[in-house]
Amino acid sequence: MWRQRGTAGTEVLRMLGVALSIAVLLALAGCGAEGTIPRDCVASAEERAHMLGILQLSAMDSGMPNPSVLLALNLAGDNSKAQQELLERIKETAGKQAEDMSSGLVALYTLALRSSCCDPRHVKVHGHSVDLLSILQEKTDKEVAQLEENGIPQSTLFSVGLDVQALCVMGAGGYQSAAVILAKQLLRPQHPLSVDEKAMMALALVCVHNRTELLDVRDLLNTTLTKVSNEFLNKQAEGNGLIGNIYSTGLAMQLLLAAGKFYAPRQWNCTQPVAAITEHHLQQPMAVAQALPALVGRTYLDSASLDCSHEARTITNPQLDPTPSQGTTAQEARSIITVNYTISNNLRGHKHFTYTTSVDVPAGSVLLAVLEEAEKSNNTIFSFKTESTFWGPMVVSIHGLAASEADRTFWQFFSGSNALQEGVGTYKPRDGDDIWAVFSTY
Repeated sequence: MWRQRGTAGTEVLRMLGVALSIAVLLALAGCGAEGTIPRDCVASAEERAHMLGILQLSAMDSGMPNPSVLLALNLAGDNSKAQQELLERIKETAGKQAEDMSSGLVALYTLALRSSCCDPRHVKVHGHSVDLLSILQEKTDKEVAQLEENGIPQSTLFSVGLDVQALCVMGAGGYQSAAVILAKQLLRPQHPLSVDEKAMMALALVCVHNRTELLDVRDLLNTTLTKVSNEFLNKQAEGNGLIGNIYSTGLAMQLLLAAGKFYAPRQWNCTQPVAAITEHHLQQPMAVAQALPALVGRTYLDSASLDCSHEARTITNPQLDPTPSQGTTAQEARSIITVNYTISNNLRGHKHFTYTTSVDVPAGSVLLAVLEEAEKSNNTIFSFKTESTFWGPMVVSIHGLAASEADRTFWQFFSGSNALQEGVGTYKPRDGDDIWAVFSTY
């Protein structure tokens, strides 16, 4: 268990911060695709140590190993026991399950292993070798075929962006046609995309632009990257440092780190998003994993260019208390709040329904507790099911109506008219909140 950090813990934090500062300053000499960045664009040593503590704790979780966590640890120069144990679990899982993974997950495994100085083409598990790159290429080809035929991928455009990044970083051959499709998707004005989708798609295009020799492809990618990077700068100005929301800002920062030549001579005030992320003190491991690389001046495109010498890695064996905690305080536990909870389906092809209830939960409870109380009050109407994900529990069925990848349907949660940016395992409703669960399409 994590204990409260006292004087000794503070000293460990200070020492870890110093070690991280040295590692990050060395990295700044050639970070990303654009070279040096100002030191102000890197989070403080204490914030980085806090984030590493969260990731190290997550790395030791007994659940499905998270390649995003390993990738972030590597890009931050971590060489803790937790990082090393996670690497071994990633290898074993890749060897056993890669064929059954989505393309985007295989891409993350590829990047995580490459950033660990391992060859994804030869992942050795129990006496046999698995070629992750061949598996990824096959899955990416299927995504591209689906995009060309139907205009949508088998999974998501976010995943295809990761696919192209991994193939390009590894110097594989079959990513150029996928990059062209991604560029055209990004240029479609009638096709709204989220910031994190745009960030992952565009980051892939930076890599392809730097590798391709085809002038027409370079021109297309140049136009696309100029458009997207300037959009992100505009969003940052409008969002007081945030680009989209707190969870997408780190990914958007990666693009701006890598794509400086595409928005030049315009300047990027990178201190704003660093400050915005730091102020939020992220706690959810997946959110931390997506934010940390940019906060140390790195991007996923750096996965293949890290210094693999032992001396280059920061030794960070002490495990830190990832404070401040987001647990329920004693004062919150003594008070009760009332939350109005509505479930609704109006999609064609399904039986329409809308049901509302009010439930009482302790102040500080997460939304999942509201759903559980509603189910207790009427398990016929408010029954629900969840699945575990790297982002925490995800609601996959309510009132017997299940989300479907084939139909591209899901349960979307709102507070009033605003879509929630957090999952049911982390969002904390307030007294009197109107929470809606709406069956939606994507």
